Amino acid sequence: MTLPTMMQAVVYKGPGQKSLESVPVPAIQRPTDAIVRITRTTICGTDLHILQGHVPAVESGRILGHEGVGVVEQVGEGVSNFKPGDRVLISCITSCGKCEYCKRQMYSHCEDGGWILGHLIDGTQAQYARIPHADNSLYHIPEGLDEEALVMLSDILPTGFEIGVLYGAVKPGDVVVIVGAGPIGIAALLTAQFYSPARVVMVDLDDGRLEMAKTFGATEVINGGREDAAKRILESTKDGVDVAIEAVGVPATFDLCQRIVRPGGRIAVIGVHGKSVDFRLQELWIRNITLTTGLVNTNTTPMLLKTVQSGKLRPEQLVTHRFTFAQFMQAYEVFANAASEKALKVIISND
Repeated sequence: MTLPTMMQAVVYKGPGQKSLESVPVPAIQRPTDAIVRITRTTICGTDLHILQGHVPAVESGRILGHEGVGVVEQVGEGVSNFKPGDRVLISCITSCGKCEYCKRQMYSHCEDGGWILGHLIDGTQAQYARIPHADNSLYHIPEGLDEEALVMLSDILPTGFEIGVLYGAVKPGDVVVIVGAGPIGIAALLTAQFYSPARVVMVDLDDGRLEMAKTFGATEVINGGREDAAKRILESTKDGVDVAIEAVGVPATFDLCQRIVRPGGRIAVIGVHGKSVDFRLQELWIRNITLTTGLVNTNTTPMLLKTVQSGKLRPEQLVTHRFTFAQFMQAYEVFANAASEKALKVIISND
């Protein structure tokens, strides 16, 4: 299939700078590549971290984005699972399927992949994207599924589930606190309910997001800007919470998790941290806590896809704003000012 020579894409120009500009359409570079025409994509908090200069590995000139769905336009001769015309979900993690880490299902540390889209190679905030190791990094979209819902499966739902819920070992009857009611925190909230915790408390500074968290299943919400969240949580529990999920990525929210976890409890850090934190080891060493961090592996994506297909998980509810591709810079402004714009996830369409 013949592709156009030029396309529109969001290009990183250094800290604080980006532009929507015309760039060459990508081409097959390896036999395992696929070229996907992007039909829906989004903006992630990680993209904002990149623009803030927190991810120095991202070079000026890089096309941003690591989430999306689309249609396969071309495949390399080594691709066997996909063909032109297939509708696909793009994983934020690229997996060769052969290296030591892939064989351990640690796809995020793939020796020839991992998180490379919009990071080390050009990403998905473009009209076309090159997807390496397509057989292991794309998923067929079942007939009739909402593309907007599936964009949430590129990154935020697997991230919230794997790094928050599974690493936090949420189990029936637990008291869970999620600090941060942004997209990742809400993804953790939705998937924590798979395991029937007794309470799920959401902490944030934005009343709008806290109200949204209630509609998604939070049993309690706390505005940490108006009251002492740690004090309220400790007063309402015997000696702290079973699981504290940190979903912001700043020292203050990590510290809150340290203060509220009970002996034998778990702190699961999802947030992307750009600064050092004060780890209260002098207090916590005796409390038998478990602290986990991680980059999503996306090994749960097939299961989450089935859950969406069954209707038990409806991630399209996270979408608050929709834009055309020509409005990409406006979408960034809205997402960067999420509190005032009452934004959770934005969808950019390229129909």
